[in-house]
Amino acid sequence: MRPVWLDPVADAVLEATQAPDVDALKGELLREWGSSEVWRLSYGLRSVIVKRGSDAQSGEAEVYERLVVPLGLPAPELIQSARADGAVLLVLADVGRVNLEQEPTIEGFLAAAELLAGMRAKPVEGPSGFTPDRLGDLVERIESMEPELREHLLVKAVPALDDLHRQAPLAVIHGDFVPKNLVTDGTRWTAVDWPLSYCAPHLSDLYTLVRDAVAYGHQSEPIVARYLDAAGADEDLVSRQLTVGGICFVTIALSWIFEEGPRTVPESKDWIGPLLAELADLTEKL
Repeated sequence: MRPVWLDPVADAVLEATQAPDVDALKGELLREWGSSEVWRLSYGLRSVIVKRGSDAQSGEAEVYERLVVPLGLPAPELIQSARADGAVLLVLADVGRVNLEQEPTIEGFLAAAELLAGMRAKPVEGPSGFTPDRLGDLVERIESMEPELREHLLVKAVPALDDLHRQAPLAVIHGDFVPKNLVTDGTRWTAVDWPLSYCAPHLSDLYTLVRDAVAYGHQSEPIVARYLDAAGADEDLVSRQLTVGGICFVTIALSWIFEEGPRTVPESKDWIGPLLAELADLTEKL
């Protein structure tokens, strides 16, 4: 079985795998959502990852051109990209068969914290990809939000993000730094799935990493400590970057659910209540 949309990138796949023809390829469907589909295609010991992305998932090639390649970020090599039927197709190097979701060890989470520190050490230039005005706009547009929470966000979170823009440099935000997107080949870790990336001074990536580690039963403190040590960062600043980063992450997630979620991931409507509660808890920490 192979993806039906393979033709526009088939030549690149055959060259990378050295397969004699498409029929010789073995296909393994890794992930399928309404807006993305991910396969591993292999021939013998050689394999590549092919992706089809639409809607919010369609910008990954542009992120590679703008951020990943110039900064040398820890991402799979982009072998080829193409557009077909309103979607973007990518052929990527296969960087490993095990991700942190499959094996959620504390060692893996600590390694991911170091990986993140290295990503954020890459100097980037403005403008910011997530300004205080954008946060305020998203807050205003999110439905089902209690007026009191909306007011607290506008009065506390928006100024806090503004402060971070003066106190911390811009850095790359992966945008979905979660266990399923952290892959290892047994030697090194790589972050995959970059279409949501942008630059900002907050720490939503560390927030999502710690959030998932706690869900797996790990303690958050060693992971934050490993990041602080690897980044040589100020503990108080990182604490504020984490809280604001969490608010930004949850706000973006809620906005996506209301604007796109039910169409591409129908069950996402069930995430609204828990996310609003999480957002309220984060706002109380400011």
